[in-house]
Amino acid sequence: MTQTVELPVWAFVLILLFAAVTFASHFLFPSVRWFFRRRLERAVERINQRLERPIQPFKLAHRYDMIQRLVYDPEVLQAVTEHAQEQGIPENVAFQQARRYAREIVPSFSAFAYFGLAIRFARFLSNALYRVRLGHHDAEELHGVDPDATVVFVMNHRSNMDYVLVTYLAADRSALAYAVGEWARVWPLSRLIRAMGAYFIRRRSRSELYRKVLAAYVRHATRGGVTQAMFPEGGLSLTGAMAQPKLGLLKYIIDGFEPGGRDVVFVPVALNYDRVLEDKILTSAARAKERRFKARIGVITYRILRQLWLWVTGRYHRFGYAAVSFGKPVSLTEFSSQSNGDLTTRLAREMSRRIGEIVPVLPVPLVAWLLSVKGPMTKAALAQAMDDLLAEMPSAYVHVPRHDRDYAVEVGLRQLTERGILTVQRGVITPSEAHSDLLNFYANSIRHLIPSPEDKEISAPAQ
Repeated sequence: MTQTVELPVWAFVLILLFAAVTFASHFLFPSVRWFFRRRLERAVERINQRLERPIQPFKLAHRYDMIQRLVYDPEVLQAVTEHAQEQGIPENVAFQQARRYAREIVPSFSAFAYFGLAIRFARFLSNALYRVRLGHHDAEELHGVDPDATVVFVMNHRSNMDYVLVTYLAADRSALAYAVGEWARVWPLSRLIRAMGAYFIRRRSRSELYRKVLAAYVRHATRGGVTQAMFPEGGLSLTGAMAQPKLGLLKYIIDGFEPGGRDVVFVPVALNYDRVLEDKILTSAARAKERRFKARIGVITYRILRQLWLWVTGRYHRFGYAAVSFGKPVSLTEFSSQSNGDLTTRLAREMSRRIGEIVPVLPVPLVAWLLSVKGPMTKAALAQAMDDLLAEMPSAYVHVPRHDRDYAVEVGLRQLTERGILTVQRGVITPSEAHSDLLNFYANSIRHLIPSPEDKEISAPAQ
């Protein structure tokens, strides 16, 4: 026992290395994890104290545990069996495929990433690019939502800035879980998006097994009280107008709803911009009649560098106004008790109607609509036409900067003339034929709010 043992240096180093790894894995790492877990729990407690809707335990669960819950969900297991029979493959192979789908969908929420980084970045970027305004909102209605209910923000989709803007404006309410398309499944962006609590979806997947796994995640998240945000249009509007709603995610939420259980409350949210950053890409896609589009990284880099150069040289101007309106919430419990037939379709139409009613009316869309409909006019005639138009829209949320109509006209004209969408010659403002699609793109965002001649005749008092 006391005899000396000689070892080669490499063997001694290897023994020390194994001893160090064993010590770290059995003693050091658990202690470090416990230390950071306790700090995280205390941080979440402090965050929940200032949030209107605290972060739900489901959202804080370990990603591995959430994946296990999905793949062993009874409906998913049934789908695995059916998929194996249809494809003629062993069930264990189909089960592993379901597990891959679950790993792809399930987020890995980090309170630090969301509230420490994402919220600050969203606030900075929103205010750096736009003059942000909060439009129509009924504070009493929003505060009166059942605190135990699952809240789902249902929004129109104008720009990828929608994610940033709503995250910023909802920062004091809760942490939002977005459904994000395949465009964001790029490393390292995907890691950041997962840490913010977003979950990825394949919008064009034809696999019934994938749909069952996605439906199971949405069902578990909804029953767990996770505050969610969704775009029923499915993608960005190519024309500027609201598109027909797609029923996928909404159907998953409704199918997972249990009468008598946790209520689901849908909050309509409408966004509008004086300038949509992707407007040229979207209108080009509309002309090509092709929804698949992407911006080249070189183009994006050039535009970022150009804006930085304008900022450095003191010539940078924000892209006008961006506004968000919150409408009257819809309780799924109440709506289902008052509706017959296809509940998903009826709710989708109702939410689209409510979103459309509260779309903010901003200077650029106003000027764009007037010139696209009435044609060339002078600045004075444009101001008078704007007055007449606003008088016909008493129930719309209209943002008139500084409460000054002439300044609103100036703001709208500056944005459009600087980009060559409008030209001014001898005091006459004329739409550019080369950019008529861009002018219509902005006009379409409020076109549904403008009373038609038939509506005016119906509303006119009888003589």
